[in-house]
Amino acid sequence: MKNFKGAAVILIALFLISFKPYFFSIDDVATAIRSGNVNQLSAYLDNRVDITLPDKTDTYSKTQAEMVIRDFFSNNGVQNFQVKHKGENAGSEFCIGVLKTRNGDYKTVLFMKLKGDKQLLQELRFQPAE
Repeated sequence: MKNFKGAAVILIALFLISFKPYFFSIDDVATAIRSGNVNQLSAYLDNRVDITLPDKTDTYSKTQAEMVIRDFFSNNGVQNFQVKHKGENAGSEFCIGVLKTRNGDYKTVLFMKLKGDKQLLQELRFQPAE
């Protein structure tokens, strides 16, 4: 009887854990940017993403955003990303950092918002650092 109760408790705990929603965090996005890995970054993109680059600003579909970011990363050669400040407010997260590339540094702003059970990247800004 003891073994049955122990097994039941373990099964219930596993069941409850499996329904815990997974939240992407700003740290996950920072890690993907730090490595210049667009495939990893794409997992965190919302269906529509606002992207600001030095020469253009627009709202892109997830697929278009991947292409724009991939092009930006490959043209500039990502070397590192340093988080300078991050915070959260009412289910949203933001981060300000510096993207270091072979062509110079870019002040980078990330904004994530809770949609359903996930934090998704909705805005990404790369501006030349001053």
